[in-house]
Amino acid sequence: MSARVHGLVREFGGRRILDDLDLTIGDGEFVALLGRSGSGKSTLLRLLAGLDSAGDTGVSGTVEVPGSVAVAFQEPRLLPWRVVRDNVSLGLHRDLGGDTAARVAERALAEVGLTERADAWPLTLSGGEAQRASLARALVREPQLLLLDEPFGALDALTRITMHRLVLDLWRRHRPGVLLVTHDVDEALLLADRVLVLADGRIAAEHHPGDRPRDADRLAPLRRTVLDELGVEVTDAA
Repeated sequence: MSARVHGLVREFGGRRILDDLDLTIGDGEFVALLGRSGSGKSTLLRLLAGLDSAGDTGVSGTVEVPGSVAVAFQEPRLLPWRVVRDNVSLGLHRDLGGDTAARVAERALAEVGLTERADAWPLTLSGGEAQRASLARALVREPQLLLLDEPFGALDALTRITMHRLVLDLWRRHRPGVLLVTHDVDEALLLADRVLVLADGRIAAEHHPGDRPRDADRLAPLRRTVLDELGVEVTDAA
């Protein structure tokens, strides 16, 4: 497995955000997590990433992540005073040495199509380029669990489509377990092996969109079901 959560409880100020939640992500499995704002999606992701701990106040239950973890957030969070190559290799110099770390970073940048931007400053990148750099930085250590926290939410529609294709391609090549946290039902159904709906602190529904490639017409009935589970009224035009 890439991760296992059992009986997870997370409380803030007396309010239970996660309530006896169970979840397993298999090796190489792509899981998408949907839920309304405030449902606890990012809270779960932070616990899996180790940004919060099962030993913290208000947290109980078991969180097991046997291997390495990497996170890509909605904001790329690149250091503006380092060029793209150095952002991607951040932290590798200590383990690999400067020259080897630079070569590893350059290979990762080639995978995401940013070879020519290796020496660029982050503030000169487009939104899509910055997210490509963020993905390269996340994948450069070959994580066993890749956590994606709404990484495409700030991108325009065409760039988002391109990033969806890139993420699937990278996932097929590297085969990490993936947890994608998103508000976008279409994105979840397009990308994931398994789509989960989080409600009342627990996994309220689970869906398997089927074999790839997928098309909107075939997914339409499932899309309506998921929107209904999220409390979104679906009209004929939706």
